[in-house]
Amino acid sequence: MKVGDREICIDQTNNSYVFPGLALGIVASRARRVSAAMIMTAARALAQLSPVEKDRKASLLPPIAEARRLSRVIAAAVARQAVAEGLSDLKDGDVEAAVGANVWEPLYVRYERES
Repeated sequence: MKVGDREICIDQTNNSYVFPGLALGIVASRARRVSAAMIMTAARALAQLSPVEKDRKASLLPPIAEARRLSRVIAAAVARQAVAEGLSDLKDGDVEAAVGANVWEPLYVRYERES
């Protein structure tokens, strides 16, 4: 979208960032339920990662290429919120390890055709 002589990127993919991190935080913390505060924490964590925080002319959302890193940050915030609300038995010091242990790594076995 062009405003004056400035090109502005319209970001409408916040759910592509929020939901993966929210789900990872829920799984990592083994939360007994999902609270409104956990959802709000995921949204706030994404807001803190916004490039606009450092540069008013930047895009609202970080590049999608950073999604894996962003999901980990959001997940850790969600897991900590679950711990703070007593919805998880995880200890706050174990959050990063729990998140890391639940990240899917796309490793594929090489395919070899049999004759």
